[in-house]
This record gives sequence, structure tokens and C-alpha cells, in this order.
Amino acid sequence: MSTSIALFSYRRHWAHRFGVAPVLPMSPDEMDALGWDSCDILLVTGDAYVDHPSFGMALIGRLLEAHGFRVGIISQPDWTRVDDFRRLGRPNLFFGITAGNMDSMVNRYTADRRLRSDDAYTPDGAAGRRPDRSVVVYAQRAREAFGDVPIVIGGIEASLRRVAHYDYWSDKVRRSVLVDAKADLLIYGNGERAVVEIAHRLARGEAIGAIRDVRGTGFLARGLPAGWAVIDSTGLDAPGRIEPPSDPYHPERDAVGPGGCGPVARDGRPLVVTAQAGAQGARARQLVRLPAFEQVRTDPVLYAHASRVLHQETNPGNARVLIQDHGDRTLWLNPPPRPLTTAELDRVYELPYSRRPHPAYGGARLPSWEMIRFSVNIVRGCFGGCTFCSITAHEGRLIQSRSTESVLREVAEIRDHTPGFTGIISDLGGPTANMWRLGCRDARAEAACRRLSCLFPAICANLDTDHGPLIELYRRVRAVPGIRRVLIASGLRYDLALRSPDYVRELATHHVGGYLKVAPEHTEPGPLALMMKPGIAAYDRFQALFERFSREAGKEQYLIPYFIAAHPGTTDQDMLKLALWLKGQGLRLDQVQAFLPAPMALATTMYHTSRNPLRRISRDAPPIPIVRQLVQRRLHKAFLRYHDPDNWPALRAALLVMARADLIGRGRRHLVPPGQSKPVAAAGEPARGHRSSRPRNDPGENLSGGHGRPVATGAGRAGALRPRRRT
Repeated sequence: MSTSIALFSYRRHWAHRFGVAPVLPMSPDEMDALGWDSCDILLVTGDAYVDHPSFGMALIGRLLEAHGFRVGIISQPDWTRVDDFRRLGRPNLFFGITAGNMDSMVNRYTADRRLRSDDAYTPDGAAGRRPDRSVVVYAQRAREAFGDVPIVIGGIEASLRRVAHYDYWSDKVRRSVLVDAKADLLIYGNGERAVVEIAHRLARGEAIGAIRDVRGTGFLARGLPAGWAVIDSTGLDAPGRIEPPSDPYHPERDAVGPGGCGPVARDGRPLVVTAQAGAQGARARQLVRLPAFEQVRTDPVLYAHASRVLHQETNPGNARVLIQDHGDRTLWLNPPPRPLTTAELDRVYELPYSRRPHPAYGGARLPSWEMIRFSVNIVRGCFGGCTFCSITAHEGRLIQSRSTESVLREVAEIRDHTPGFTGIISDLGGPTANMWRLGCRDARAEAACRRLSCLFPAICANLDTDHGPLIELYRRVRAVPGIRRVLIASGLRYDLALRSPDYVRELATHHVGGYLKVAPEHTEPGPLALMMKPGIAAYDRFQALFERFSREAGKEQYLIPYFIAAHPGTTDQDMLKLALWLKGQGLRLDQVQAFLPAPMALATTMYHTSRNPLRRISRDAPPIPIVRQLVQRRLHKAFLRYHDPDNWPALRAALLVMARADLIGRGRRHLVPPGQSKPVAAAGEPARGHRSSRPRNDPGENLSGGHGRPVATGAGRAGALRPRRRT
């Protein structure tokens, strides 16, 4: 692999003499105003162009501009014709193509495979402005427009479809998106290092076909180069297991954590993992051969095995090259990119963004921008490892944090230059609000670690859980002149927050606008183990702390718990127990959705194969319960909305089948009333009642997200008090 170079250490391309563009051009007239006769790079995106670091095309575009390249934007082109792809002329170096901040299929379709009626990344929220599988379609049109121009695909859609993958919407295993797009290179994960290196090498005259050693990239080849050791992982007896060899002389090391997530002692506590000197040297020239596309397409067991091996090779410190045959060509995936340093991340987020939509959109509303325009992204990555979530598969498990000073400068920038700012910062967050500056205490252990989660089955003994620096950051942001309030809208890991009661106190006292969203996801141990989420007792402890500190602050505040219906491993009995828990808590959920199998997620592997990729795959392992039929998926959603009269007939019928007719009645212990034509209030209903009857127009409320770079999480969730669909 090429040596990682400091992100801003390259000599700038000659075109830096044109200076900084007010916004990256989307039309020939804008190019003329900048004095450009051509663009070096054209970025094609399925989103409206918002010049803000939460939007991928703006971040990559401004980064390339900082390196001296002239970058044009082709936003939401008409994909039925080639004209829009020729609008800005022939790019000198390459097309960079992305579906946008979401996978296009997740953006366009619900968990029931129905077309969505809106698109938060389009002016006025209009639907239908991007095609299905946008990366493939855009790449084909770009090739038609200028057949000799290299095409580089990236973003979350390309990242999560980089290998043969199960596609929920077509209900089949599809080839790597690189094959269907006929692109030259694929960039996966956070693409800053890769795209900058590729741009400079092409500018120096290197052919796109010769760029084969950039971390975080994939390409297609015929044959394998010399000097590599090929590890055959096309069968079930594959190398690279998560589980380390047992030490028979160690009195406690005789178990592997649930889900194969590292060694644990007999009392369930994870043991400290240490690196072995010299181990990485031999791995640097190893290839791991995954089962071929033709194998995983027809054999679910091999698909589950390939998924397991893939997710084991995601730590930049020890990941090896992965290869997978597609017909007579071989897909080659280099190891993941090295994380950005704090200094590099600071510079990326402090590039000269205008922080608003392109002027071409006039007065049109852009819901995604409105959601994040007063928020600050302070962190990247997530070490939670939830199997249903795509964040970790895309951004990685290693936390990348900005400095306090950089965050303070962005807060001041928002205060001084963002239209409509009223003194309220809507979020300081990212994929997870309380992972800023957290990570492994031992760099060597981190480089050697192959756990899928630092938090499951228990918080790793090597993990630094000190929330003190984050508390200090919150206080410093609150002290910025002109800032009246700072809210935390990103989801947080409450099991992690329990390690710091002072953090929970700070949060409840200063940073909650009436409601705080958290995600227990379920109450039952079966589904939770397959989600790699903590037991519900951790939620109960967090709730007690949160309510205590809210009372001490003299505030009436509530948790908004999110749940997933129809997740792999969930039975009707599990959903019934969850519904009874919700009723006991006095919670009545608003909008609900079922599990949505996003590409490459481990839970999607479970859905497709009925196998558990958290453990070593075998053909005789008992299958996981899977909810596939629409009727049962709707029943699981109905359990989450047990209070809705429209759901009572289905729930009554299900309770009779489950031999739980004792739950039909009008008492406190009953779940639904007997058959009737209109709802009747249950006798003895807890005083907390229908939480959605509380005011929902708190000026500080931001329940729709607002953290950093919006991404698809891969699961439709259910939560109380949801004013609009989460993106």
C-alpha cells in the first residue's frame, strides 16, 4: 500500500492561482465568472448542492479546491439524457460520482418497499429527483458523455455496495457496484486521503489503471500480482477468526464473548487485548480471498461467511487486502483508510464553505440543510458496532475528533454568518454524541484489535470512557458570546454515559430541549444480542439518572426511546413483551417502522441468510428467526403501537393465537380492549399516559437529527414524539 501522506502536505496544483470560489460552480456562467476555461474534476451527486461540511460533495469539493484543483458540481442531473453531464465540459482529470448523503434506495423507498413521498436532500423536499441505484446510472451517463475520462465512485452508496451484497429491494445478491457502474476506481469509507492522492497522481500524468495501491479503494483486475500470499477463505474453515486461540494454561481465558466479540473472563468482563510485536509485517502482503460472487449469490451460508470475514477486516491497523472473483475478473479491495488526525479534521471542517445552499435554488426550502445549519459535527466514527447500522461500516470504528478550538471557531462562524441564527446551537455531535475523544488507551492494542464493538458484550477494559473533556467542551461552547443555548440532538450511548454521572448531570441540566432521544432498540435479550446492544437494565439505570438530574435542575424533561420492529432474531413473543414494557412505562409511540436491511450491515446478512455472522458459520447451526412476510412485519409494528385502535383487531387475533387472551380486556394489566367499534380508555391507565399529548413545539426541540454528515443508519426505528420522518 502507498504510504499515508499528511492530508495537506501535497504541493498544490497549479490552478490554485484562480483563488477560492464563493461557491463551487454549477453552470458555465459561474465558471466564466471565475476565469476558468475548464474543470479539473467534476463531482456528480444525487443531492442538492449545499456548501456545508455536512454534505459530502461540498466537503470533498472544497478539499480538492484547497489542493489547487478546479472543481465543478453536477447536482441532481437529468439521468435520462447525457446533456447535464456535458454541462460543464470535459473534466481534465476525472468524474467523481456519488449518490449523495444517503444510499439512493434507502432514500427512495420505505422498509415496506414503497416509494417515499419526499426527499430531504432535494429543494422543497420533492421526491423523484434521483434514480434508483444512482451511482450506477450516473456513472453510465458520465461514460456516455466523455468516454475517455476516468470515473471514480464513492460516498455511502458505493461504500456499502463495494462487494457482492444482498439488495433488499430486488431481494437478490447483486454484484459489487464497481462492476455494474463500470467505473475505474471505487473509494469507500471516509474518502479524503484517497481522493486527494488520486487527484494529485492523475495530475502528474499517472494513468488511472496504474493507481492500485491507495488505501480505501477498490478496483477490478485480471489475475493477481506476484509477491502476495493468498489466504483462501472461500470455504467455511476460513482463517482470520475473531476468536483468539484459547490458552489452556490461563485460568480464566476459556470463553469468547457473545457474538464472537473478543475474549472474556468467566465473570463476563472482557480481557485486555495486547498486540504481538511483528504481527503486522507478515499481514501486509496477504490477500484474503472471499467466496466469489457466483458462490454467494446462490449459497446463503457462504454469503454469511463472506460477510463475517469482511467485517473482521475493517480495522486499518490490521486489515488485509480482500479479493472476490466476479466472473473472469477479480474485485480487489485495499485496506481501509487511515483515520484523519485532529489537525487534519480541523482543517477539513474549516475550509471556506459558504454554509448555505447554492444560490441557484433561490428561496426553495432544503429540509436537510435546515436540519443541520445550526449544528456542529465534532466527531466521526462509532465503536458501538450495532449490527443494523451502516455508520460503522462506512465511517469506521476508530473515533476521529476535532479540537476544542476548531469547534469554538465554527460556533462563532455560525453565529456571525448563518442566516436565521437565534443563538441556539442545535447539536454538538456526530454519529454518537458522547464518543468525542474516546478511544483505546493502548495504541498497540487498538491496532491489533479485531472486536466488532468496544461496548458489547461489555465495555472493553482498554476503552477510555472519560467524559470530562466533553463536559468541558460543552461549557466552553455555552460561554461563547451570543450563544444562548446548546442542545445535544445526536443519539448517545447511554451505557457509555453511565460511566460518567457528571456527564448525565451536565446534559440534563443544560443541553436537553425537553426531550432526549436514546435508542434501547428492544427490551428482550434475544434481539438485543443480535443487535449487539446492551440489556434494557442499562436503559433503566440511565433513565433514573436522567430523571433525577432533571428534577434537580427544576426541569420537566423526557427520554424519547427508539425501537426497531421486525429485526432479525425477533419473535412475536419478543414484540409482545416489548409492548407490555411500553405500556408499563406509559409510552405511546408515534411513527414506527420495521427493520430496513441496508447493504453490507451484519443484520442484513442475518435477514438474508438466517445465519448469525457474529459467530463462526456452519451449515448445521440453528437458523435465526426472521420476519419477512409483510403481514408479520406489520404485526410487529402494531405491537409498538398497541394503543392505536387501527391495530387492535390484528393484535387481538395474534394474542389469541399466542394463547394470551388474558391480555384482552379493559384493565390496567390488559394490552388491548375487547372487540368494539371505537376506542375506549383502559381502566386504571397510568397517569403518565399518552406522552405525545405533551407540547411538541418547544423552540429548542430538534428531534429529527442534526448531527454532522447525515447518513443512512439501515434500520427503520420507532420512537415517541416523532414530529417528522428521520433522515
